[in-house]
Amino acid sequence: MKKFEYFDVTADIGFYAFGNNLNEAFENAGLAMFNIISNTDNIGQDKLLTFEITSEDEVSLLYDYLEELLFYHEIEFALFSDFDVKINKTGENYNLTATIKGEDIDWDKHERNCEIKAITFHQMVVKKSDIVCLKAIVDL
Repeated sequence: MKKFEYFDVTADIGFYAFGNNLNEAFENAGLAMFNIISNTDNIGQDKLLTFEITSEDEVSLLYDYLEELLFYHEIEFALFSDFDVKINKTGENYNLTATIKGEDIDWDKHERNCEIKAITFHQMVVKKSDIVCLKAIVDL
């Protein structure tokens, strides 16, 4: 199974992320997002960050997760290439704990692709069947 694929959206870019479960699909969504910014094959893993998010539903959780990744990219001036996600439902809420690995941006080493300005709710979907498919669009 492929981890992700992109689709064109006017002035933006969208992606589908796939996984055998919700955790894996979210991990691949992180990878898809950072592949828009730079080639993740060239990103080391000497920076480690962990964060937690609580959201009211799976779509909101996906939005909040991608927003948090973009926040750490901008605040830490870092690129990430490894994502470990654990999602649990407790009561009415979904709780996500993520550990992400990457390194500080070095434009002499890292490919400069596109800058992501924002995550959008537009057409965001979490679809579960034999596999989990996430759909997201980012604003470039």
